[in-house]
Amino acid sequence: MGRILVVEDETDLNDLITRQLRQEGHEVYQAFDGEAGVNVAGSVAPDLVVLDWMLPKLDGPAVCRKLRERSVTPILMLTARGEEADIVLGLEVGADDYLTKPFRMRELLARVRAILRRNALIEAEQEKGADADAAASDTVRVGSIAVSIEMRTATIGDEELDLTPKEFDLLALFLRNPGRAFSRDYLLERVWGDDYYVTDRTVDTHVQRLRKKMGDEAESIRTVWGIGYKFQLQAQPGATQPPVNATP
Repeated sequence: MGRILVVEDETDLNDLITRQLRQEGHEVYQAFDGEAGVNVAGSVAPDLVVLDWMLPKLDGPAVCRKLRERSVTPILMLTARGEEADIVLGLEVGADDYLTKPFRMRELLARVRAILRRNALIEAEQEKGADADAAASDTVRVGSIAVSIEMRTATIGDEELDLTPKEFDLLALFLRNPGRAFSRDYLLERVWGDDYYVTDRTVDTHVQRLRKKMGDEAESIRTVWGIGYKFQLQAQPGATQPPVNATP
């Protein structure tokens, strides 16, 4: 069960979502405009934010940006804007998933369960980091790029990257397997698990967002045409690159 914030200006819909989530056993908070959503999120530290796109005072993308300035809390965006460009924009400003209105409540509840389940798995993995073997392999470093699995932080040189949970998981997987080509299907299975509502486009969008945040190291995540992606630092004079392994 999780602590969930519902930010939706349609009172009846907000109340309906809240009631259904509470029946599932969640602790639910409500906000009816963008500014209130940001304030409530800051005070209750939710495990998940269900966020409408069209809101008074601050719209959904603006709220998403503000939340991402201080938190990696998963965000499920609700939108009546079904165009691909709008969906991509929502993901690019930091949403982890989206649901197009009108939607069935069963689908919303399924997505909430999937997101919270992934969070629980992440927390379980962090707890395993307490043993000696996990501690020894906590930090993965390739060149100037490093990730701490236990702290879930990523850095390039001395600069810490502001990554969403999925962006971090992708980067950690790439760093642990430099030179290995991963298919989109494998990345969906490994990073998104049993969330049946994501597509190949979801992988592409998250990789694009990750590249933007990596600055000069963006080209280290390389497109393997017809397959997917691999991580490989740019070749230095006299250096050899690791071979590309077969993709599972």
